Amino acid sequence: MLACIHSCALSGLEGELVQVEVDIHQGLPHTTIVGLPDAAVRESKDRLYAALRNAGLSYPLARITINLAPADLRKAGPTYDLPIALGILQASEQLSADLSDTIVIGEIALDGGLRHTHGILPVAVAARARGFHRLIVPAADAAEAALVPGVEVIAAPDVRSLVAHLRGEAVLAPVDALPPPQQDQPPAYRADLCHVRGQEQARRALEIAAAGGHNLLLSGPPGSGKTMLARCLPSILPPLSLEEALEVTAVCSIAAQLPADTPLVRARPFRSPHHTISGAGLIGGGTWPRPGEVSLAHHGVLFLDELPEFEARVLEALRQPLEDRVVTIARAAGSATFPASFTLVAARNPCPCGYYGDSSQACTCSVASVLRYERRVSGPLLDRIDLQLDVPRVETDKLMGRAHGEASAAVRKRVVTARNIQRARLRGDRRLTGSVAGKNGRAVESAVAEFVALAADDGPRATSEHHAATQPRSSVQRATGGAPGGADSQPEVTAYADDLRDGFRLNGARAPRRATCNAEMGTEEVNAHCRLDAAGENLLRAAMRQLSLSARSYHRVLKLSRTIADLAGTDAIRAADVAEALQYRPRAG
Repeated sequence: MLACIHSCALSGLEGELVQVEVDIHQGLPHTTIVGLPDAAVRESKDRLYAALRNAGLSYPLARITINLAPADLRKAGPTYDLPIALGILQASEQLSADLSDTIVIGEIALDGGLRHTHGILPVAVAARARGFHRLIVPAADAAEAALVPGVEVIAAPDVRSLVAHLRGEAVLAPVDALPPPQQDQPPAYRADLCHVRGQEQARRALEIAAAGGHNLLLSGPPGSGKTMLARCLPSILPPLSLEEALEVTAVCSIAAQLPADTPLVRARPFRSPHHTISGAGLIGGGTWPRPGEVSLAHHGVLFLDELPEFEARVLEALRQPLEDRVVTIARAAGSATFPASFTLVAARNPCPCGYYGDSSQACTCSVASVLRYERRVSGPLLDRIDLQLDVPRVETDKLMGRAHGEASAAVRKRVVTARNIQRARLRGDRRLTGSVAGKNGRAVESAVAEFVALAADDGPRATSEHHAATQPRSSVQRATGGAPGGADSQPEVTAYADDLRDGFRLNGARAPRRATCNAEMGTEEVNAHCRLDAAGENLLRAAMRQLSLSARSYHRVLKLSRTIADLAGTDAIRAADVAEALQYRPRAG
């Protein structure tokens, strides 16, 4: 007799429908599995023989042929145990149930129990997209599967209970669990900005990076606080929206890094790989493509400490993900596309000994070794980093003083307000467009004069005077309620359901996500939302000549200026905002 059960395979973050066909006929007892299975799938026949017998069921002593269609799609992992088992039971007439609108997935233990299985969320999305109304998963994965609305989830603790349910002997109630619209408690962070002493300029750069999603490079001697500052960045980032949390959860589920008791990831990821990492480990790869660190840092932070110590080939592979925010891994066995929208934070010493330019300790490196060390990071990669600044040694008085800096919670409110402004603008909220920058009097004139002098003499030096300037309440603040973080809220679950109905896909290549922050803007959006007044244009034109900025740097300066203006709560980009953004760009040569 022939039976057919529907299951699902994963290609990147996309679920591909798999038909598990089981045919049982007379002959010597033997089980054959075909359809491009890997070793784990081929071994399922041995697991199922013991599991079905221990569950009080029979494993047919006949010739069994199991085909996993389509035959040219690779099938990996033990997730096909449960659909194969149900196919065997149906083909041997031990079970009679209509499973035509059901997708089945799960690993079976030798005692008949169902174990935690990876990749459940993309499978649930694929089931809904292909019109299946029911999904059978292990009980440990029920909460993850129920994140997708519109699909009935049956959570089975073991094979015996599932068979009793399908026979109508004992009903397993469908799982009805959707994610809450917002977090009850903010996640705990390892580092807080209140523990950072001094480093006002670096704190300001960190806030700008968080507000606009900009990449950041910190350079300075050992012990100046570069790593601590980088670890503080997640504490000031806005909370994950529901859609972002689902994407992060899907990546973690695919990479087998989602615990069974954590169906939904709520904290932004912070990945800090060692500098000995390979290209496949950072970008993704393998015989069968797997996500790398850039994808595991999706919607979070990728921290590369000791940047020059990474292999040059590994660092150069970051160029494309930093621009496209997706990465496609192509191998002979197939290709897969993974999301990679992350904020890059890098730290480096100025020379091999670490003390070049330090005011307290002399550098022991030769000029040639310093130049070689700097050239380990290429110009094209540096050109993709928006904020680059020096982190000097902390003064002793500040280090030993009792004064604490501003806490991350306070900074986070300003960041959330700026992100909400950007999200509304990029979604076409007319309340946030159409304003024309006015004159800023002496503030603009002094900013222009200061930057031109710096560019002509010693190159850009980052200052924080512009940040302290107060501005009148703008239409942006009126639109968001005026209070910092006043619009800090998660989208409702119904909004996510609408996104699914509109064709939401976890794979960014098939359905590109709209930009949600300034760093994600394309050229068209930059031209629409980053217009400068006459003073700002003159300043930027002079900087292009003085600093030999590339076309990419030009657009990145505009994005950075837009973020600085959003933090200040102004609709128009002022010349002072442009001046501050330019001070984070290194001078060529």
